[in-house]
Amino acid sequence: MTQPSTAPHPGQQALADAVREVEHHVAAAGWDGPVRVFALVRTQAALATEPGLADQLAADVLAAAQADAWHLTSVEQEGLPSAPDLESLLAGLSWPDAVDGVAVTVERVVLPPAAEAEMPADADAALAYLMSHPDRADVRLAVGVLRDGPSWCAVRTREHDADDQVGQGPDLVPGLVAALRSTLE
Repeated sequence: MTQPSTAPHPGQQALADAVREVEHHVAAAGWDGPVRVFALVRTQAALATEPGLADQLAADVLAAAQADAWHLTSVEQEGLPSAPDLESLLAGLSWPDAVDGVAVTVERVVLPPAAEAEMPADADAALAYLMSHPDRADVRLAVGVLRDGPSWCAVRTREHDADDQVGQGPDLVPGLVAALRSTLE
């Protein structure tokens, strides 16, 4: 009986690098920002389609793209449709085949599980409870997925707002990973 391949997806490292880059880019703008959405495209394919892009990329980015067929370039999507919440926004997005993946950044307030269990059911009361709770934490989530498989997440807290304090992994925010993946179907 043959074992399934345990080799990582060839784009996994490129996706992790792209999500880190997006998170650092958004972090440079500071906190209390809007949801931001990025198309992820393989740099080599983008350069083949749009040769003028080479003039906009740094030499180290061009060298990395030449060395790695999976190197990704992020393209921020401006003029997003208005939506009442993140779920509605993502439900309204779709991507052409030329887009290899997508990334999103969003800020959230989180509570420890014990405090979450005590949250009032009424929406207005729950918001007041959340915003005034002493154990609340402000976080920025950066999540990316590739059309054909892997995901990567980066989580930064306001309390530990430094590039070397960003938590990372493939499935830190499974609900957001699933929502992003659905935009690529």
